[in-house]
Amino acid sequence: MTRTRTLFRKWLWNYSASFLLFLFLLAAWETVVRAGWIPAFILPAPTSIWRALAENRKLLFGLHLPATLQEVLLGFILSVVLGSLLGTGMHMSRMVEKALYPFIIISQTIPLIALSPVFIFWFGYSLGGKVAVVFLTAFFPIVVGCYDGLRKGADRYRELLMTMGANRSQLLAKVQIPLALPSFFSGLKLAMVYCVIGATIGEWLGGSKGLGYFSRRMAGNLQSDDMFAAVFLLSALGLVLFMLLVLLENIILKKRGSS
Repeated sequence: MTRTRTLFRKWLWNYSASFLLFLFLLAAWETVVRAGWIPAFILPAPTSIWRALAENRKLLFGLHLPATLQEVLLGFILSVVLGSLLGTGMHMSRMVEKALYPFIIISQTIPLIALSPVFIFWFGYSLGGKVAVVFLTAFFPIVVGCYDGLRKGADRYRELLMTMGANRSQLLAKVQIPLALPSFFSGLKLAMVYCVIGATIGEWLGGSKGLGYFSRRMAGNLQSDDMFAAVFLLSALGLVLFMLLVLLENIILKKRGSS
């Protein structure tokens, strides 16, 4: 617990300049809108967005935010499990790599906005369709991060450990997985951000709850302050989940370095 607090304080100190810049941008934004240089229906002032957030807090925090968070977490967990298995399988078997890697790349060349309606058509407007969209968005960086990390770890110590009698499973568990953690966490952090984007796209295409659905409905009603309130929550959700992964990465890598 003490180490977690120390890391959090260190993070606050390191990003204090970013926080001050953020406050300055908010003040400039408020000034520009209040002066009438930008119409409020196009870009509402931060105070108007905060007021809309407070007025809709029960609806946003009680219904839409939990729905989006559920889609993000389920899609992320699914992408981590399957992405890790695919990345490890491609590393362990050359045949699996040659068979699957081209299809994994092809899956990312198709625009998500074009493929998302297909998942909605297959799974409907239920939770499954949105989780499928989130998974499609997020699994690629996890596969690549896992595969590249394991491959880099294999090149350094393969021959040394093989001469000491280690088999492939021991090499994977003792050396390659620990050395692959930085690349793996890089993939996880990218995937988490993509999960929020995927959940928003899925909700935009159809549904009855979620921050993406709420923002689309508010945009249709020309309620820009309510729409920006939902966008703010989406951004905050992605940032919080990203920073939790950064914190987990620092704890795991420091513990591994000290062991």
